[in-house]
Amino acid sequence: MKLCILISILGALTIRSINAQGCTGVTIVSRAGWGARSATSFSTIATPVSKVFIHHTEGGECGTATTCASQLRSIQNYHMNSNGWNDIGYSFLVGGDGQVYEGRGWNRQGAHTRGYNTNAIAISFVGNFMSKAPSQAMISAAQNLITCGISKGMVTSTYTLHGHRDANCTDCPGDNLYNLIKGWSRFQGKTGITFQC
Repeated sequence: MKLCILISILGALTIRSINAQGCTGVTIVSRAGWGARSATSFSTIATPVSKVFIHHTEGGECGTATTCASQLRSIQNYHMNSNGWNDIGYSFLVGGDGQVYEGRGWNRQGAHTRGYNTNAIAISFVGNFMSKAPSQAMISAAQNLITCGISKGMVTSTYTLHGHRDANCTDCPGDNLYNLIKGWSRFQGKTGITFQC
């Protein structure tokens, strides 16, 4: 009985929190909607940002609001408890359900791309996209989120798009997702920072 009540409350929270950002063509679930912990501290960044980085979480996928919320809480716990970060590292995450989940949001400094945490946002696809591609719903959600960021003055209209591997020594965002974003508008690839793997 108590479990049913808790599930009902969490479901109601998620429903009330959907699209709190007011973006067209994308559903954004707020931090409260997925049950995020409070950040232990945060710094703001100047907006609009001029770079957008695409990541993948490398872990399991999620296909419903419930499983995505659970997955995000696990990622946040790992980032805070194991990495010692003050919050989940990404600005936004895209679930397999086609919804966007607010991480640090538009104007809080992330912990996602060394050298670019103060002047970029990161959108991370939940799952591992080395050998498989994300769904069209996930791709559309990420693209519509970027468009939303431009319309809200959070991302410059002349932004450049990069994969995490374009700035740091990593295979992120996975080979299949990286090959997809190479065809997106404003993809630039390597950032200009020299790094050696």
